[in-house]
Amino acid sequence: MPRKKETPIKTSVKSGNFRATKKGAGMTKKGVAAYRKANPGSKLKTAVTGTVKKGSAAAKRRKSFCARSAGQMKKFPKAAANPNSRLRQARKRWKC
Repeated sequence: MPRKKETPIKTSVKSGNFRATKKGAGMTKKGVAAYRKANPGSKLKTAVTGTVKKGSAAAKRRKSFCARSAGQMKKFPKAAANPNSRLRQARKRWKC
């Protein structure tokens, strides 16, 4: 049986799947839904942006994202230096 060709989700801001950099970068609810539809079994979630209880699952997700993105800041010094980069805006949205 031939393999079914996967259609990748659109990565443009126009598609509505991603936020514009000025709006905090990252994926929208629509984008996460599209990704999860294309990748059954995925556990992708939107950003943790509100206030969270210390030690909660959301707090742990935020801590994990902040740690990973701190590594990206080291790997991409150009993006780290630019306050309008997607990396910096996403970190700001996540409250890192």
